[in-house]
Amino acid sequence: MALHLACTTNSTSVKHLFLSATLAAALLGPLMSHTAAPAAADSPQLAALFDSYWDERARLYPVEATGQGDNRYNDQLPNDGTVAHRAAQRQFFEQYLAKLKQFDRSKLSDNDRVSYDIFLYEMQMRLEGLRQNSWMMPFTQFSGLPIGLAQLGAGSGNQPFKTTQDYDNWLSRVRVYPVWADTAISNFRRGMRAGVVLPRPLVEKMLPQLQALVTPDPTKSIFYGPVAKFPAGVPAAEQQRLTAAYQQAIREQVAPTYQKLHDFLQNEYLPKARTSTGISAVPGGADMYRYAVRYWTTTDKKPEEIYQTGLAEVKRIRQEMEKIKAETGFKGDLNAFFAYLNTDPKFMPFKTADEVLGVYRGIQAKIDPNLKKMFGRVPKTGFEVRQTEAFRAASASAQYNRGLADGSRPGIFYVPIVDATKYNVTRGMESLFLHEAIPGHHYQIALQQENEQLPKFRRFAFYSAFSEGWALYTESLGRELGLYTDPYQRMGALNGEMHRAIRLVVDVGMHTKNMTREQAIRYMMDNRAIDEQAATAEIERYMAWPGQALAYKTGQMKIISLRGKYQKQLGSKFKLSAFHDQLLQNAAMPLDLAEKSMDAWAATQK
Repeated sequence: MALHLACTTNSTSVKHLFLSATLAAALLGPLMSHTAAPAAADSPQLAALFDSYWDERARLYPVEATGQGDNRYNDQLPNDGTVAHRAAQRQFFEQYLAKLKQFDRSKLSDNDRVSYDIFLYEMQMRLEGLRQNSWMMPFTQFSGLPIGLAQLGAGSGNQPFKTTQDYDNWLSRVRVYPVWADTAISNFRRGMRAGVVLPRPLVEKMLPQLQALVTPDPTKSIFYGPVAKFPAGVPAAEQQRLTAAYQQAIREQVAPTYQKLHDFLQNEYLPKARTSTGISAVPGGADMYRYAVRYWTTTDKKPEEIYQTGLAEVKRIRQEMEKIKAETGFKGDLNAFFAYLNTDPKFMPFKTADEVLGVYRGIQAKIDPNLKKMFGRVPKTGFEVRQTEAFRAASASAQYNRGLADGSRPGIFYVPIVDATKYNVTRGMESLFLHEAIPGHHYQIALQQENEQLPKFRRFAFYSAFSEGWALYTESLGRELGLYTDPYQRMGALNGEMHRAIRLVVDVGMHTKNMTREQAIRYMMDNRAIDEQAATAEIERYMAWPGQALAYKTGQMKIISLRGKYQKQLGSKFKLSAFHDQLLQNAAMPLDLAEKSMDAWAATQK
């Protein structure tokens, strides 16, 4: 998820930037950390600026607002691919950048300086993102509105379906979808003329996805979910009206629009799709990638530096894998061990999807006693494990969808299970749960959203390097949480870490070094236990989403280094639970700013 919107990105402009995956308040829980929580802003004027920004932002990005529990604009679906909408975004961020610069940073409190620095970074990066040509590739097999709309319309996602007004809101929103799709097709055509087009293998994956959402019978559509089972809050008379309206919308707006997108891609776009792999092959692609690296890692690291880090980490983790292979007594080289893990029937014991989900729920119960020793603060937001919807399971990764702090929507760990009998326990089920669920994404995102003493732009911020870095860091806590007692689960955890190290190599390799899709797939299969289908889906994800895959290892290594630094500085005064609580209380932010903030905390612990 990866946190793909589910691990939602923070704005439509950035979703268009590199097509992030998903479309994207309670009373503050008891604060049990060792320092007081910061105020939203000590300066009333700065607080007013942040409040105004967040209020206006919701109008500009109503689908994102829905994902954050702001339901004021649930009936709106902006045509965000237009020149006018991009101009409105640019004007919005320029306006707030200018307002921020009216404040004298040196006269602000320490807490306000942190918020000032994050806000400044955010405005500058958004404006630079709007200068990229990624709007010419409005969606992919991995992300964008066609997938996100189905998740919203299914009735089990971010869009609420509790009242008659909720149902009418969705009808208003979905009726605009044909207009959005026409703009997307126009932008694809602009890209075709400019040479800014998607790789052919990605387009080939998009075709069956779109076709699967075209159903002759509206009652068989995923969009029929909300009217298949009405809540008690919708009167019987309204249910009859809405059922007819939903059938009509599916027949006349939804299905024809998906068919139109499918036919355009198949007949016009696919013949023009590129045979090259990396983004550097398109005009302006090198600049697009440099920006993507800065955006997703929140650092100034150069692609070559990241590539070399990846090579070193792959070498180190292979050595750890060799030790586990020897421990199990397996005879053969590491690649033979990978093949054994991928194919031996004993590692695929499941008959049903419920059995797979049951193992993940059992992991949650197992770690619960030790969690209390490592975290002083835990979320109030509920949590569930669910199977990924069938229409997107084949190309989906396991992911986390954020809940709402008011309890109206839990955090959800989605597990894609295409065929339960082929679901392999050596994939690292324990480490995957730590990452995508608890204490990874769920703790970090839920605690951040519940912290009402932060300004909303920080409560609902998502910086992949921080959030994904935290989630990958939590995988290293497995032993301390009572997991990884089995060598194959330890191998699974190493597999997961190796996966993120491989990403540094193949992402930079494909987008700057002419590494082909096929070479990247082979490199992944040579260095971790993964079958060809899964490796292909991963590599094609990085093709669709340049730079995002660099965030995980970059963030993890920063958090590990911070923990080590403060353990050395503080000695016996270092408390792991205090470190975790403070890091999560500060909320997601660019990595350099996170280090400055944690340095200030460490100084108070001495």
